[in-house]
Amino acid sequence: MKRPSAQFIRFLINGVLATAVHYLALRLGVEVLKLGSAGLANLLAAPLGIATSFLGNRYFVFQRQGGDLLQQALRFIGLYAAIALLHGSLLYVWSDLLKFNYHIGFLIAVAMQVVLGYLAGKHLVFKAAPVHLPSRDPHGI
Repeated sequence: MKRPSAQFIRFLINGVLATAVHYLALRLGVEVLKLGSAGLANLLAAPLGIATSFLGNRYFVFQRQGGDLLQQALRFIGLYAAIALLHGSLLYVWSDLLKFNYHIGFLIAVAMQVVLGYLAGKHLVFKAAPVHLPSRDPHGI
């Protein structure tokens, strides 16, 4: 069995931290603020988890601080806005409509987020700049 890369391990560590921030904000909305909807509380909590995730991915996981911050941030926001909508929709259906435990729904949504976040982060948001090798053509073409 192939051993996970160091980058993927860093991604998981960062993800645990960002998920903890997100989950604590979700619990605050549901249990302290009594928002009345786990889906709404989740959509409000998501930006805190997303910001934590972006900073960790940029500086710790993919180590692409040399890239264009604005471009990375815009791609990351687009990616995680889509993931947050999927996450919130899943939690809304799971807990608000089907009346299942929101803790379990959150874990299912996080599993989806891990897969989408790593693949898109690596290949779209924080992709390494292409390496341009010198031409081997003797005529410089």
